[in-house]
Amino acid sequence: MAVDDDHVIRGLLEVNLEMEGHEVVTAVDGRDALDKVTRMRPDLILLDVMMPNVNGWQVAEQLKEDPCTRHIPIVFLSARAMEADVRKGTALGVEAYVTKPFDPIDLMELVSRLLSERAAG
Repeated sequence: MAVDDDHVIRGLLEVNLEMEGHEVVTAVDGRDALDKVTRMRPDLILLDVMMPNVNGWQVAEQLKEDPCTRHIPIVFLSARAMEADVRKGTALGVEAYVTKPFDPIDLMELVSRLLSERAAG
């Protein structure tokens, strides 16, 4: 699942994930993401931090507190590169924190690694 309020970034994530053979669900904000995660149970979530309505911090916190969704790997994507933000993401239990702008090749390698680890574990 790719969650970002910026349609350009959301489209970039969707195209890159599909090129790697992944089925992609997108969400335009945190509220949309929470609704879709509940219904679709994605294998991994790429999650923007700064979004209207429900932000990425709130989404991650809700998902990691729910026994039905806490196992889904979350990768934060954010323009916020402060060390405090990275620590906050780690404290919430997200698997990675990637700063924008990001290298799509590196991000797809991270996605593949996290999905492989989930499948093996």
